[in-house]
Amino acid sequence: MISLNKETIKISSEKDVVLFRQRLREYATKIGMSVLNQTKLITAASELVRNILVYAGSGETTIEVVSERLQTGIKVIFKDNGPGIADVNKAMQDGYSSGRSLGLGLPGAKRLVNFFEIKSTVGHGTTVTIIRWKK
Repeated sequence: MISLNKETIKISSEKDVVLFRQRLREYATKIGMSVLNQTKLITAASELVRNILVYAGSGETTIEVVSERLQTGIKVIFKDNGPGIADVNKAMQDGYSSGRSLGLGLPGAKRLVNFFEIKSTVGHGTTVTIIRWKK
């Protein structure tokens, strides 16, 4: 996978979430991503960036334009140093909730993107990587 452009945004307040979403839309528009795929990407990313604020308090996102085998897309990495997720498999089940939500977040975000990877260590934080291809 080739990285074509990359930007990291610190997340520690609602204002940062708004900036992140604006920048993500700019990147998606710049590569010619369809409105439908932009909506899927931004919806998934909004859930994941909000998780940083809710569960970890702060973290960072990296937006990257990537190219692989004649496809171009947007890769976003969400990283925090929060409490981590004790049981990732359970957290990825529809309906699971840690008590603060409807439990649609992680599995819902996964369904909206082409690639979804989550790595989490209790006491050290969570990193989620997503990719949505242009087409």
